[in-house]
Amino acid sequence: MSRPINKTQLVTQAIQTYEALEKLLTGLSPEQMTTPGALGDWSAKDVLGHLYEWQQMFFRWYESGLRGENPAVPAEGYKWSQIPALNQKIYETYRDSPLAEIWANFRASHAKTLALIESLSDEAITTPGLYSWMNQNSLIAYRRLTPGSHYTWAHTGLRKGLRANKGGGS
Repeated sequence: MSRPINKTQLVTQAIQTYEALEKLLTGLSPEQMTTPGALGDWSAKDVLGHLYEWQQMFFRWYESGLRGENPAVPAEGYKWSQIPALNQKIYETYRDSPLAEIWANFRASHAKTLALIESLSDEAITTPGLYSWMNQNSLIAYRRLTPGSHYTWAHTGLRKGLRANKGGGS
């Protein structure tokens, strides 16, 4: 899937990739959703927790920017070169959360993501350096981290992992 370059493309990609991921995961039993090994050592539930937290991090960055603050990006105590360690921390934060809670949080966060995207102008989405935390990137570059390519990463990895483990999936 190509990188979106405007609001319409970003919304379309977010919806399409979410629907593909949702279709894959709703076909799984609770046991399949919580069994490790669906994507590396993670269960499908762990992947949803990961996606949810990255969306929450984006919202924190964005809301801090609206207040004129300069948040720690990607997270307090982490640099972009330390993403594996950050992802491990996210995994540890959500691994014991109930499946129903993770699903509800992820679905609500996706809806909030779409609402935010749709509330913004093309200019707000595509202007580089709109907030100090963005450096010379645009919001669309950061939004790719949460819907779009992040959902595609999850879908592709889970589909392969579930097939390899005979856990189902389309």
